[in-house]
Amino acid sequence: MTKREFFEAVIANVEVEELKAFASEEIEKMDARNAKRAEKPSAKAIENEKVKAKIYDWFKALEGVDGPKMAKEVAEEVEITVQRASALCRQMVDDGRLVSGEEKVKGRKVKVYAKA
Repeated sequence: MTKREFFEAVIANVEVEELKAFASEEIEKMDARNAKRAEKPSAKAIENEKVKAKIYDWFKALEGVDGPKMAKEVAEEVEITVQRASALCRQMVDDGRLVSGEEKVKGRKVKVYAKA
């Protein structure tokens, strides 16, 4: 049982008004802490934005020179794992900074990315 569930159970099942008021106040405090925490980006999110900027700059430098790139090529260029490159590229597609497509490489379809 979580702390929130405990306080909600107190509110629903206890008849003592002081306990209900206390539980309500505690839930409000948790909501305020959670809202404040949600406003501030995590250290990982800040770091990812820096990596996304490197990726975008690389794609910008390649514009008109070379075709779309696989996540593996992005990973090698910015020195991160392929999984992280793939995840960041997908986020950048969602943001509208990159576009994605598919190409056949060695007989199989792979996802490729290019500057939007």
